[in-house]
Amino acid sequence: MMRIGIFFGGPAREREISFAGGKTAMAHINKALFQPVPVFVDSLGNFILIKDELIHASSIRDFFPPKRFQDDIFSVYIESLKDLTEQDYQQIITEIGQIIQPHEFSQYFEFVFLAMHGPAAEDGSIQGLLEWFNMPYSGPGLLGSSIGIDKAKQNEWLKKSVGLDKKFFVLQRQDYEKYGRETLFEQVKKEIGIPFVAKAPHQGSSIGLAFVKKDSLEDFDNAIKKCLFIQEIYREDWLNLTEEDKLVLLQKMVNLDEGIGFPVRFNHQNYQHPADLLDTLQEYFKLSVTKASIHSIHSEDAILLESFVNGNEFSCGVIQSPKGKTVALPPTEIVIDESVEVFDFNAKYKSKATRKRIPMDASLANLQLIQKMVCQAFDDLGFGVCTRIDGFLAEGGVVVLHDPNTIPGMSPSSLIFKQMAEIGLTITDSITYFIRQSLRERMRTGKNYHAIRKQLEALDSAIKFELDDQRQQEKIILEIRGANSDELEACFEAVKKQANALSATGKQAYIVQTPMLLEEGEILITVNTAQWNKDSAVEMLESISKGVHPLIAQTHQLAQEITEFYTTIKTA
Repeated sequence: MMRIGIFFGGPAREREISFAGGKTAMAHINKALFQPVPVFVDSLGNFILIKDELIHASSIRDFFPPKRFQDDIFSVYIESLKDLTEQDYQQIITEIGQIIQPHEFSQYFEFVFLAMHGPAAEDGSIQGLLEWFNMPYSGPGLLGSSIGIDKAKQNEWLKKSVGLDKKFFVLQRQDYEKYGRETLFEQVKKEIGIPFVAKAPHQGSSIGLAFVKKDSLEDFDNAIKKCLFIQEIYREDWLNLTEEDKLVLLQKMVNLDEGIGFPVRFNHQNYQHPADLLDTLQEYFKLSVTKASIHSIHSEDAILLESFVNGNEFSCGVIQSPKGKTVALPPTEIVIDESVEVFDFNAKYKSKATRKRIPMDASLANLQLIQKMVCQAFDDLGFGVCTRIDGFLAEGGVVVLHDPNTIPGMSPSSLIFKQMAEIGLTITDSITYFIRQSLRERMRTGKNYHAIRKQLEALDSAIKFELDDQRQQEKIILEIRGANSDELEACFEAVKKQANALSATGKQAYIVQTPMLLEEGEILITVNTAQWNKDSAVEMLESISKGVHPLIAQTHQLAQEITEFYTTIKTA
């Protein structure tokens, strides 16, 4: 059985999303093939074998740093703790687990599953470290990772690969600090027009994202500050805040999903903890000053500005077959409620105002064009294993690609798992695919070839043994039914949970069924993987009644080599 180090956390602003991905991998990895080993990567760059029970925490800050190191006012990350001694840090580590060094990795696992996101996780840094120590890992290699982290460079490469019918402009930070805002705004309007999107080029999960929809210097300035992670507080506003409101404001600055993050720099000094900044601001605003300008220590050197694209937004996963053939999954439309002004972190992960439509509502020709273009970009930009490429389908069937994501989000409801379900793979099967195909990709680098090939052959043998064993079993029948809509939804969720749990054991064959009323009476029909992976029983029934979309059928055929390798449930 292969031991898999599941790396989550990291120093990036997306560390909580990474934590969610780590939970998914721990819960859904095939326990008959793999032994998962949770490795928490802290924001100080240490690798910690954490206790298994901590993976069930709701947030990293629930256990790291421990609550006794945090005051009753602010919830902070480890980098905000001031006067933290080496002895204190060692004591914290002892409470949650054990530090291991990269040269010791092979003592604990044979492969690393990367559930990390953002700088240091998707830019080739961790990939290079692992290659140096001969440790195979999941996802694209050094080339694809280094391209995938830089949104500005991606645009240049995409333009050369598939053409890019979109204007974009890179605003350097030093120009923003040197020249007048009016001059820069006029230049931007001349280059790309209005409306436009401002992006922090090395961030993901829609962090550091802002829209400028009208000819407003104030909106332009606010968008730039958001992307540079600059928080401005005006004296008049501060003086009108209650003491409780001030605490709420600073806590929001700490939170990486909505604030600039700590440590920060203000008035030529660094501040690790929000309590210290609070004391300084109280004194600062006693003076006759207009505002306080607070900068995150971890900022950006440039901002990517892109012309606004009018069209339907989609996301499309691209994977490789065992023989290296590039296959595009069904493009998924992101349907956003009109109440959502900006599809930022909160809209993406915390709001119920968005939903997913697979495949997107478009002609078959346009869907095929999207798949063709994302495959071309995948190959030309040097990605491998799996990458999610987003884009827009504009008027006239124009496809505009942007933001390739080399480590897609991996919560159970993530787009990549929804799309993999459409070709018949469960979350567990998908993780097995990521690991298996990643081993194949690591062999292409010419490093440690024979050792990785041996791992691959052993895994293929284990997969075959598991599938052969399940084919000989009598399948457990999981039935979705209910006397009313509430009962049906409750049963649907329970069966989905049970099916995923059985998949993760890797030892039990099962089949999902639901009753249908026909002229001759009630019969049980088989529900395929894509159908029971929908978000609700209503969507499942709609999918059954509509039948298989032509694009899904074509994609399934293209992915046949993959599904034959990994599908553990044989359904109609």
